[in-house]
Amino acid sequence: MVQKLISITAVIAILLGSCAGPVPQETGMHPSWSKTSSIYEVNVRQYTPEGTFAAFEKHLPRLQQMGVDILWLMPINPVGLKNRKGSLGSYYSVQDYQKVNPEFGTLDDLKHLVNHAHELGMHVIIDWVANHTAWDNWMIQDHPSWYTHDSLGNIIPPVQDWSDVADLNYDNDSLREYMIESMEYWVKEANIDGYRCDVACMVPTDFWIEARHKLDSIKPVFMLAECESEEIHKAFDMTYGWEFHHIMNQIAQGKQPVSSLDTYFAKIDTTYDRDDYIMNFTSNHDENTWNGSEYERMGDAAQAMAVLAATVPGMPLVYSGQEDKLNKRLRFFDKDTINWGTFPLADFYSKLLHLKKDNAALWNGKAGGILHRVQTDNDSVVYAFERNKNADEVF
Repeated sequence: MVQKLISITAVIAILLGSCAGPVPQETGMHPSWSKTSSIYEVNVRQYTPEGTFAAFEKHLPRLQQMGVDILWLMPINPVGLKNRKGSLGSYYSVQDYQKVNPEFGTLDDLKHLVNHAHELGMHVIIDWVANHTAWDNWMIQDHPSWYTHDSLGNIIPPVQDWSDVADLNYDNDSLREYMIESMEYWVKEANIDGYRCDVACMVPTDFWIEARHKLDSIKPVFMLAECESEEIHKAFDMTYGWEFHHIMNQIAQGKQPVSSLDTYFAKIDTTYDRDDYIMNFTSNHDENTWNGSEYERMGDAAQAMAVLAATVPGMPLVYSGQEDKLNKRLRFFDKDTINWGTFPLADFYSKLLHLKKDNAALWNGKAGGILHRVQTDNDSVVYAFERNKNADEVF
């Protein structure tokens, strides 16, 4: 019953005031263009039958029209062969930090993709795996001291189950210098606009602070951390809303009341600065592969939760295929192409993403409006709220 009621609330009355508010000014470290942005995760391997940058690039006009601002490309580096999982291996098993995965194309193909995205007014960030490398990364032979060793002197994985990767040791200054040099390389060479950093909390925050300073000296970058930590916002624009995601799953399954959102937002308000961005999502590559599509986890409430994720404080994420109502788990270590159809949810996401861009109440961080809970006759199943900024309002 709870799930049915939540599904019905997907039909939301959005009351719009004037949408001609002032362009938000840059504060702190955020690039000014990020204030109104939404983000889209690109699984290059599974996006097209070819699985290349060039094939994905054909989708850019469609995504721009849908309202996408930031394209997050999953790791673009070559994948290790040693201890590989599956036929193609994990994107997060990096063989060389300064090369392009030949499966995806060439460096020129990547540059062309980035340039085209920029021409369309979008920005591109790439996935960065700083915590570990493939077992056949050249660094293992040339710089074994850059890795973590056990008591017997053996290089070890960061987590036992991550057997295809070797853990890096950030106590080593030379490693830090090389890693920052490699991050600078892609900003300078491919003109990317920042990074999504894998398991960022497993790497020391002081490293990220130094890296951010060096990158911003080239151009203002946008940094997303796969992490839930207030401290790491010293270096990053945005962190993950994992807790919010799990609460949405639980509410959709009738395992938590909607009032648990009150507890969550109260915690966010007291833990984070109001200009700290949090990424809100109903799916991503990890959730889709390991825990199922949003339809497995949220059922009929999937679209209602997408509306919620796009209208509460934070930046909404759309994962590859969600606009086509992708309802399968994409394999992680093997080829598993998205079978694109008629994009039945393209208009749905377009309305959400354009509303995000056009209505100041929904802008990111301090540029947007504060969430105010609206009491109803049945707060146990109805979650109502409003946000206001200048002359703009959403309800």
